[in-house]
Amino acid sequence: MKNIAIIGSGSWGVALATHLASNNHNVKIWSFNEEEKELINNEKKCKFLPGVVIPDNVKCYTDTKSVVEGADFILHVTPSKFTRETFVKYKEYVGDKPVIICSKGFEKETLKTLDEVVLDELPTARIGVLTGPSHAEEVAIAVPTVLVIASHDEEILHLIQDTFMSERLRVYTSEDVKGVELGGALKNIIAFCAGVAAGIGLGDNSFAALVTRGLGEISRLGTKLGGKKETFYGLSGLGDLIVTCLSEHSRNRRAGKLIGQGKTLEEARKEVGMVIESIDNIDVAYELGKINNIYMPITETVYNVIYNGLKPEEAVRQLMTKEKKCEWE
Repeated sequence: MKNIAIIGSGSWGVALATHLASNNHNVKIWSFNEEEKELINNEKKCKFLPGVVIPDNVKCYTDTKSVVEGADFILHVTPSKFTRETFVKYKEYVGDKPVIICSKGFEKETLKTLDEVVLDELPTARIGVLTGPSHAEEVAIAVPTVLVIASHDEEILHLIQDTFMSERLRVYTSEDVKGVELGGALKNIIAFCAGVAAGIGLGDNSFAALVTRGLGEISRLGTKLGGKKETFYGLSGLGDLIVTCLSEHSRNRRAGKLIGQGKTLEEARKEVGMVIESIDNIDVAYELGKINNIYMPITETVYNVIYNGLKPEEAVRQLMTKEKKCEWE
């Protein structure tokens, strides 16, 4: 039995807590919101996961010290844009506890991945990244799911595997922290594009082309930034890309679909009702592509849809009429 701290009380944090509690571990969740704390503790509910009953061995707090002190490891599960400010709240209690990043994205202001953000604040931190094709709505009700844990620390790899694995959830290990994290962050952008394609009524042919060429962009930028090419064809790359592009559970796909249907960015944010990582990270991927001179036509085009008023139908025309190329360029 482990004592586990989860920083973040959104759908993914609660889904992970529900799974770990079902494996007979004790879980403490930190929430910034008193109302969410009361809902979890008193009604055993999460507003983002209707119908899910949270086990009794999950408790929620609004102070980080109560959650982090005494934990065997910490799962950091906040939106990427809040990673630094939230980590600062509890870094004094971390010590040698592993910090497992379960969020997907970048820090917009610095263009840094989230492991780099944590290490900025605590250079001695023991870091892992847990990701893969996994919707909170399905993990919370024990739909069979497969994840990957990446770390340079072998003890962390075995700790997370042993703690998480069950008949309903399988965990593989990787030493490619950078590749695993980048795959999870960049796929959200292609999922947003898949939603736009659905919103303007494109078909299966278009969808397959988008996912395939999108994976090429992820791989090109990801390897330039230090990831291994094979990682992007694994669970955190291709696997996460498929589930996020296909599913109506995906808030990134839903947001893109609303844009394709003519909604404004603010209208899409309001209707989805949760943080949309793709919108927060499209400009980061665009900047990283420019800085590193990486050919990323899909990313550049969706950037222009979001920030420069390019119509989705015209975006498709532009992509389809680009200069001739070999597939592997």
